[in-house]
Amino acid sequence: MPGRFLRSELALVFRRRRNLVLLGILGLVPVLIAVSVKATDRSARDGSIFGGITDNGLFAALAGFLVTTPLFLPLVVAVVAGDTVAGEASTGTLRYLLAVPVGRTRLLAVKFAACVVWCVACVALVALTGLVAGLALFPAGRVTLLSGTTVSYGAGLGRLLLVAGYVALTIASVAAMGLFVSTMTEVPVAAMAATLTLTIASEVADAIPQLGVIHRWLPSHYWLRWVDLLRDPMRTTDVRTGLLVTLAYVAIFAALAWARFGGKDVTS
Repeated sequence: MPGRFLRSELALVFRRRRNLVLLGILGLVPVLIAVSVKATDRSARDGSIFGGITDNGLFAALAGFLVTTPLFLPLVVAVVAGDTVAGEASTGTLRYLLAVPVGRTRLLAVKFAACVVWCVACVALVALTGLVAGLALFPAGRVTLLSGTTVSYGAGLGRLLLVAGYVALTIASVAAMGLFVSTMTEVPVAAMAATLTLTIASEVADAIPQLGVIHRWLPSHYWLRWVDLLRDPMRTTDVRTGLLVTLAYVAIFAALAWARFGGKDVTS
C-alpha cells in the first residue's frame, strides 16, 4: 500500500504539464551556459567554474548548479512542495484521500518523499544536460580543480556526483518548508508563493553583513558550499555543517507540518 501510494504520487507530480515545463526550462539552463561560452569564443583560464568550461566540458554542469541553486531550483521545488496538501484541498480530494483510509502521518510522509524525489530529479537533470552539452561543445579529459590540482576525468565525474548529491540534499529544506506551508492553506498558489518568499528572505538576510550573527543558521547560507568539494584536498567543514543545518530544517518543518495537519479539520 505505501509503495503504491508513493508511485501514484510520483506519477501525479511527473505527469503534471506545469512541472514538466519547469523541468524543461531547468534543463535548458546549463545548455544555454555552454552555448553562450562557446559563442563568445572565450578561453580565459581564471581558475573559476565558468573559466574552466573551455578547458573541460564537465564544468558546464557545475556552472549550471552555480546559476540554478540560488533561484531556479528553489522555485521549481517550491511549486511542487506548495501544491502537496493545498492542491488536494483545493480540488476537494483531500478528505476522500484520507477516507481510503490513509493516515495523516503516512500522507505527509509520502508527499514529502515525492518532493525529495522531485529534488533529486531536478538536480540530476541539470547535471546530465550540463554534462552532455559540455561534452558536445568542449574538450574532455583531465579536470583541473579550483585548487589547481589536476585529476582524471573519472575523478572529476566523482566530484560532480558529490556536488549533485549535496545540492539535492540541501534543497530538500525548501521541500520541507513547502510541505508545512501547504498544510496552512487551501490555495496552492499562495503556498507556492509563501515557500518561495521564505527562501528569498533567507537569501536576502544572508546577503546583509549586519545580520552576520544569524548567517550560519540560514538554510541558504550553505547552498553554494559545494564549491569546497572541488578543491584538493576537499574542505568538508562547511559541507558537513550545511547538511546538519538542512537536516535540522527538515526535521523542524516536518514536525510543524505534522502538528498542523494532524489536528486540522479537513472539510475539502
